Amino acid sequence: MDRSAPRGHDDEVEPTYPSGSEPDPRAVPGVSPRAADEDLTASFILEVDGELFAVGSDEYGGTDYTWLSGPNPGYGFGVSPTPNRSVEGHRVAVRSFLADIDPDTGYLSEDD
Repeated sequence: MDRSAPRGHDDEVEPTYPSGSEPDPRAVPGVSPRAADEDLTASFILEVDGELFAVGSDEYGGTDYTWLSGPNPGYGFGVSPTPNRSVEGHRVAVRSFLADIDPDTGYLSEDD
């Protein structure tokens, strides 16, 4: 766990946004608009428990993970900030994501 992230109540991570901007209330997990509009350029490909993820940095100092072997093209997640994350740190993030996937849909579970 990254203890350097800002903390809120009950040790939850507080969201931070670049330049103090407000969060987009319409934001939801899903396909990255960048992945749909551009060729995927990954820093590296990571295999975790038989699944392949393209791992690349985003414009805010975070990391984008695109699930290459998943059932839904372009689907994945992002984590921010992630300066100098180790390969094992990337694996932990991917395993956490995969643990929340509904096996019937291939998307994040709605029961969280």
